[in-house]
Amino acid sequence: MASRARPLSPHLSIYRFTLTMTMSIVHRATGVANYAGTALLVLWLFAAAVGGGFFDGVNWLFGSWLGQIVLFGYTWSLVHHMLGGVRHFVWDLTKGMDAVGRELLVRLQLGASVGITIIGWILFVVLK
Repeated sequence: MASRARPLSPHLSIYRFTLTMTMSIVHRATGVANYAGTALLVLWLFAAAVGGGFFDGVNWLFGSWLGQIVLFGYTWSLVHHMLGGVRHFVWDLTKGMDAVGRELLVRLQLGASVGITIIGWILFVVLK
């Protein structure tokens, strides 16, 4: 029996990897990271409810340089994921669907997520 030549499905090697594709992957990753960050928030709230030395220990951990880096990353993850949702909402309105519009929205999302995170940390952490 002769085998028939079947058409091949498009594969990653066919497409040019774009920033929009990258941000799609990052959006999924920030969704997962938000679960971990929210677990840290729950830990802090639990520590606040328990009080005493446990709360002091959690505050010390979150106040350390490593804790601050993790919390900064969590903040960026929340903002980036939220702006990704806004970007998808804009696309649901069929705006920015052309190649230039998609690229512009993704660049705006990335820049705004970094900017809002830095401004938020300056206002609420550095200046207290």
